[in-house]
Amino acid sequence: MDTQQDIDGRSARYTFRLRVSSTAQQALLAEWGRCRWVWNECVARSRKAHRDGEKCGPAALDKMLTDARARNSWLREGSSVPQQQSIRDFGKSRAKALKDIKDRLPIAQRAGMPRPKKKRGTSPSLNYTKRGFRLENDRLHLAGGLALTVVWSRDLPSEPSSVRVYQDNLGHWSCSFVVAVEVEPLPETGQAIGIDWGVRETATTTNDDYDLAHAQRGKSAAAKLAHYQRQMSRRERPRNRPQSKGYRRSQRQAAKQAKKVARQRQDTGRKWAKRVVRDHDAVAVEDFRPRFLAKTTMARKAADAAIGATKTALVEQARKHDRVLRLVDPKHTTMDCGQCGARAKHRLPLSERTYTCTACGAWSPRDKNSARVMLVRAGFNPADVEGVSPDRVQRGQAA
Repeated sequence: MDTQQDIDGRSARYTFRLRVSSTAQQALLAEWGRCRWVWNECVARSRKAHRDGEKCGPAALDKMLTDARARNSWLREGSSVPQQQSIRDFGKSRAKALKDIKDRLPIAQRAGMPRPKKKRGTSPSLNYTKRGFRLENDRLHLAGGLALTVVWSRDLPSEPSSVRVYQDNLGHWSCSFVVAVEVEPLPETGQAIGIDWGVRETATTTNDDYDLAHAQRGKSAAAKLAHYQRQMSRRERPRNRPQSKGYRRSQRQAAKQAKKVARQRQDTGRKWAKRVVRDHDAVAVEDFRPRFLAKTTMARKAADAAIGATKTALVEQARKHDRVLRLVDPKHTTMDCGQCGARAKHRLPLSERTYTCTACGAWSPRDKNSARVMLVRAGFNPADVEGVSPDRVQRGQAA
């Protein structure tokens, strides 16, 4: 069972494994094929509207689905609920991409426009709202007459409002319920902490006891993963021929190894986030988006650090336990002084790992100084943590 806090902080996702028969799997894959066609049709209509200078809103896409179901009998064989949810998901993805363009974010940090989903390379995923599923006799009944056996590892805290049925790269089916949860407040500690993300250390904080070292999970498993990938390369057949049993066996072993590494990273991030939230009332976190590192020489090490997953776990734990968490703009955090607030005239190169303030003479490791800057910029009173008076911080910010 997996629990994931949602964005609003009052709902969470409870994930359970599914036992799917061969007949049910064929029905789910057929339903996914219809939803994938709806998504690709939305992408084509959106691109055509963009070329012609027209609008492509939810109403036009809903009308497109109605007309398509009236013309095509194979589309009517499936439920309309997941097909409508495909349109809703497309609208959310497109709106986020347009917002990033409007906000003039760097290209590396923008959410890309929705792209067509290919039959190969895209994992099946079906979303059902309340009217598209029900729980009866501990089984999940989906619209269209599908009944799936759920491996219940714990009880749901409330009645689910929606469910997502999906298949991972190992072929395992799972269902993810959205349920309402209550906030679980923790005792107050009177402590605040600033967090700076990095590659040498995943998280550097204002308190040395809470620094998160780079676990290098991917580096430890690289040898095994490369072994299975070499086997796949030797056994691969042309695309017009079915792959051999040996190729599929090596492919499954490689997928299992990658899945294990991902779960290890997630487990490490969640345990660390729980510890930080339990011992601090206020958390100042760098609003870092590691996507731009994908085109740098540090891309592999940054991906192995799993900064995005760790940051998400920290946000989820703070909302679950009613802690104050503020995301800080990372601009100039390596140039500002965490003691007096003065800004350096030149940007520090990555090779320089210490920060020396020319105004007050303070000296500290580069990442530690950035963590203190996070704490000051978030507006928390750092006098109890770093020994900096509020007046001095305000003068530094004004300067």
